[in-house]
Amino acid sequence: MHYIVGTRGSKLALAQTGQVVKRLKEAYPEDSFEIKVIKTTGDKITNRPLDKIGTKGIFVDAIEEQLMSGEIHLAVHSMKDMPNTPMEGLMFSKGWKREDPRDVLLLRSAKSLEELPIGTTIATGSKRRAYLMKQMRPDVKIAPIRGNIDTRIRKMKEGFSDGIAIDGIIIAAAGLKRIGREDEIAHYFDPKEFIPAPAQGSLALELKADNKELLEKLDALSDEDADEIMTLERGFLKAIGGSCKEPIGAFAAKAGEEYVLRALYGDSEGKSVATVCVSSKLGGTELVEKAVKKIAEAHGMIKDERSCARKENSEE
Repeated sequence: MHYIVGTRGSKLALAQTGQVVKRLKEAYPEDSFEIKVIKTTGDKITNRPLDKIGTKGIFVDAIEEQLMSGEIHLAVHSMKDMPNTPMEGLMFSKGWKREDPRDVLLLRSAKSLEELPIGTTIATGSKRRAYLMKQMRPDVKIAPIRGNIDTRIRKMKEGFSDGIAIDGIIIAAAGLKRIGREDEIAHYFDPKEFIPAPAQGSLALELKADNKELLEKLDALSDEDADEIMTLERGFLKAIGGSCKEPIGAFAAKAGEEYVLRALYGDSEGKSVATVCVSSKLGGTELVEKAVKKIAEAHGMIKDERSCARKENSEE
């Protein structure tokens, strides 16, 4: 069978799609795979903040349309870019083992986070990252930024076209590692405190819901724990009704026989944010419901870490 795999055209998108195709070729040598680059709305509009031009679907719209029309058979996305649910008629395979889920800091000249002077300027296009950075360093000024990884790093080194200089950028470790630029990372944020975006580091393998043969091949290469963790984080995103307009984060992990879920949710201004931590042996819907309930109860935005501290410290 010959499969056409759709992807965005950025260096990261091509790198992660290439990794998927390589694994599929190794597992199914009797099949052939062709990569097709597709430009999405998000790729065409690069001069406006994400929350000003629409939902997360702007990075997948054109690709999903070609899945539905049969022009491609499989699409590879970053799962954190995906809307809460796929387009009707489409579905995701089970989760494969994910890359490093942490956020990281890249710096223009300083060697570490501690070296950054008072009032330094850090760039990010994420309200979640901006909020968490300000919690860690209230003195830091936040500047908006868009573009692929190479573009963001270039802007950090050269400054913006209007002359504004920035001292660093916050970005996902997964992307840097996938394109071979991890040696530029100055600081890894602890995901227990600097909660990542839901499913950060996970790939979304999307296909038509009736393509059972391809689904079976994809699911055979999945990772059980990675799939459950992705399901928990995405489950929280869906249950809380989050979008790119609000700061939202979710980080799940296996701790002994239990699953632990840390979650963050706030208003669109990023001024009122709740962070909670819940655990359960069952995982799934029960754990997601516990997280959403505690977010609702924490209307005063009181951070609650007590329920997870003992379990996770035992693993460190």
